[in-house]
Amino acid sequence: MNPITALIQQLQQGSTKALARCITYVENELQGYEEILTQLQFSKNVPVIGFTGPPGAGKSTLINQVIKQLIANNKRVGVLAIDPTSPFNYGSLLGDRLRMSEHFTNNNVFIRSLATRGSLGGLSAKTIEIVDVMRAFNFDYIIVETVGVGQSEVEIAGLADITILVLVPEAGDDIQALKAGVMEIADVFVINKADRDGALSYRKHIQGLLMLRHISAPLGKAENEQPPIINTVASTGKGIEELMNAITTHNFFQNNNKRAYLLTKKAFSLIQNHRMKNINKQELQNTITTMLQQETFNLYQFVQQITQNPDNIYTNE
Repeated sequence: MNPITALIQQLQQGSTKALARCITYVENELQGYEEILTQLQFSKNVPVIGFTGPPGAGKSTLINQVIKQLIANNKRVGVLAIDPTSPFNYGSLLGDRLRMSEHFTNNNVFIRSLATRGSLGGLSAKTIEIVDVMRAFNFDYIIVETVGVGQSEVEIAGLADITILVLVPEAGDDIQALKAGVMEIADVFVINKADRDGALSYRKHIQGLLMLRHISAPLGKAENEQPPIINTVASTGKGIEELMNAITTHNFFQNNNKRAYLLTKKAFSLIQNHRMKNINKQELQNTITTMLQQETFNLYQFVQQITQNPDNIYTNE
């Protein structure tokens, strides 16, 4: 039997070791990874929960509490924590996974860290594929935690069936920096560390921004329905029950418009990544460094030459 076929069978039979190996194949584009992606049978009914928000908002601690609630109800949970990339070896720094260490030995929880590897939107370029590999496993829920980079985190909306935006009172007027982009993607707002000073006024501030900006409801919600705002203290578990209720009662799969939107975003990203994967960034930089010596260097002419002759320059092959 083909080793990849055997690996796929083992994954679908419930082997976490096979799941981890399949993720490694896909993440590093090892020989056979395309066969894994095209042959796996993905479950369409495994909800993907995205947690996003600025660094230090307590996303990992909040996820820790959500995992506790889910496994207490005998649910199987897959967690994909997108970590910053090490500048030395381009691997994940593993910070988020370490904060979830109490679940390492639980057979109902699978946690994997994934490095951004230079991606600027809070997710790794391979997140879509790896989440789908996890959807081929027998999980009840998949949780994705983004790095936390602010405005550019809107790409989580193209991946998650429900997006939870985690904020903290200390952000104050800095919520303005999030602007409409990130505000629009949230299905649920969470004000974490709500026991700190300013939580009440911060909540009112968010409510005011939602009304003032006339932000449209996320896909899947009625036009006049605003996303819920939940106060939590993740370190003590306060507010987690209300958050769990918002998650478990969410309309995940009955809105065809949102499903089509999610799949379109995924398809666009996959096509974009496929077309760009052979570009050698270092070779590109070396050439630009040399050409900068020319006073007549024009970046747009340079890019036009590349786009018109993509097979001739700066590939990894």
